[in-house]
Amino acid sequence: MQKGSTIQLDVQLDEQKVPEKIFWQAAEGGVVNPTEAKAFLLSIWDKNESACLRIDLWTKKMMIDEMNDFFFQTLMTMADTYERATNQKELASDMREFGRNLKTKMEEEMKKNQL
Repeated sequence: MQKGSTIQLDVQLDEQKVPEKIFWQAAEGGVVNPTEAKAFLLSIWDKNESACLRIDLWTKKMMIDEMNDFFFQTLMTMADTYERATNQKELASDMREFGRNLKTKMEEEMKKNQL
């Protein structure tokens, strides 16, 4: 019998259908109880269409500095995943460099907007 794994996402919406709370759990991955999150990005490769399908959600309480960190960390982990999947070290390094440059610009933008 094949083993399976379930990742569950639950999104609570306000009256305008804007996410207020997001909960996730993955018992096989050690997250047994619903755990709150402020955002998630889900990308799925549709083999029949040869296309990327995605769902991007974040709550009303997600702050810009948190979104900046979320995207930076996502880019860094995507580079790690890409390197493991393809063994393309130089291209993964380029992705990381792009992520670091973007982080610098994000920080500059945050400072500029605080004045």
